[in-house]
Amino acid sequence: MAGTSGAGKTTLAARIAATLKIPHTEIDSLFHGPDWTPRPTFEADVHRVIAEPAWVVEWQYSSVRAHLAERADLLVWLDLPRAVVMRQIIRRTVIRRLSREQLWNGNVEAPLWTILTTKDHIVRWAWQTHGKSKAQVLALMRERPGLDVVRLRSRDETERWLRGPLRQVLR
Repeated sequence: MAGTSGAGKTTLAARIAATLKIPHTEIDSLFHGPDWTPRPTFEADVHRVIAEPAWVVEWQYSSVRAHLAERADLLVWLDLPRAVVMRQIIRRTVIRRLSREQLWNGNVEAPLWTILTTKDHIVRWAWQTHGKSKAQVLALMRERPGLDVVRLRSRDETERWLRGPLRQVLR
């Protein structure tokens, strides 16, 4: 599941896993330890997950991205317009912060004002890395020409794919 932060990778990954009745592991839950520190077992945990015969996981974190791609049979790429992604990430961040939603290992979103002071704040990160996702996927497609890639450019396209071609996998 490829795409920039805020594109909806985790939500779509969970839906795909539920449809195919295979496990989904949210990669952020493996990466983030308490106080947003990287977990020392991250890479080993990812290798354990992808050693299974079937899995769905988000394609992120440079230290494991190649391993994920190596084991993948299909890459679903959420290639949404920047305006859509920004609307989604801002809404998600505000809701998580105001509700103090606990994320991975007890972490919560940083105060909203930190978007102005923290260069890698999730909203700023989504803006800055939006174009990188496309470059990474295109590079992977050159490296692994046999890898099936499904590129979804809108919510409507995503819904049609979930109702149609993805369901064909079940037959």
